[in-house]
Amino acid sequence: MKFTRLLTLAVSAFALMVAGGVGASAESTLDIVKKRGHLRCQVGAPAPGFYNLDANGEWYGSDVSICQAVAAAIFGDKSKLEIQSVSSQVRFTALANGESDLLSRTATWTLLRDTQLGLDFTAINFYDGQGFMVPKDTGIKSALELKGATVCVLTGTTTELNLADFSRVNNLDISPVTFEDSNVRNDTYLAGGCDALTNDKSSIASIKAAFPNPDDHLLLPETISKEPLAPAVRQGDGQWFDIVKWTVYALINAEELGVTQANVDDMRANSTNASVRRMLGAEGNLNEGLGLSKDWAYNIIKQVGNYGEIYERYMGGGELGIKIGRAGSANELWTRGGLMYAPPFR
Repeated sequence: MKFTRLLTLAVSAFALMVAGGVGASAESTLDIVKKRGHLRCQVGAPAPGFYNLDANGEWYGSDVSICQAVAAAIFGDKSKLEIQSVSSQVRFTALANGESDLLSRTATWTLLRDTQLGLDFTAINFYDGQGFMVPKDTGIKSALELKGATVCVLTGTTTELNLADFSRVNNLDISPVTFEDSNVRNDTYLAGGCDALTNDKSSIASIKAAFPNPDDHLLLPETISKEPLAPAVRQGDGQWFDIVKWTVYALINAEELGVTQANVDDMRANSTNASVRRMLGAEGNLNEGLGLSKDWAYNIIKQVGNYGEIYERYMGGGELGIKIGRAGSANELWTRGGLMYAPPFR
């Protein structure tokens, strides 16, 4: 995996890049990525579960796995990848102006973002909702007890807007304490600089897991928003949109069909299930509309695993997991009562 870059873009640079990019717009994103030789995929600052760094400086996590899966689909090699750690303030700008090929980082799909930022969200890979964390010794058991409280929150996010709505609707007079950097926000909360911290519940679980004494903090029961998280791409390139979208669907469909990292070779060679054979390229030509090789989905599952394997590894009870239970949640397969559903591979 290539060296990580931290993007900090000025508005003037953004304007120049947009103006300069018009002439190159006829070249597809797939062609650009292939010519470069690797995928540029953006995540956020290190956060357990979603995207984090190991002792060797290598990125891992559920959203990193989406980046790896797209790289595997294109190149047959998940390591042909440059991970970019991007702040919340410039993440959409970095994607819109071409600095990134793909955004794969806890970004909520909303109408405004989908229609006014020059972006398209692809396929939901995690269903979330906003919540609150407080120190246990406060005795607070419900978000409705936060009247007059100060709450740490990242600025420029739907989280900040949802907090204002929740406070107004419930007449709580909450005072937001805003931050641009998640690490500064977390340190301020730990130091007692605010009464509570708000974020998506999965992110709170990730934050809490990294604290010195996680058990000293409580995730309150209320969920105050819908937060469908999905990878995003620039508008205007339907082929690239389809590649990223169907990469996510390949992960989900593989789990539904029982195709795993361990058995994918046997399934491709010996399965009599037509859906499995079409998805893995053993028959048919589903790859042609994507502009990829016949083994694109096989390479994804062989190198990255299916959706359930990724979830267990990083979000669930795996060694690197942050212990967010999947059973009974929206992130379970539709066949088990959840919302994870992929259109047919046919």
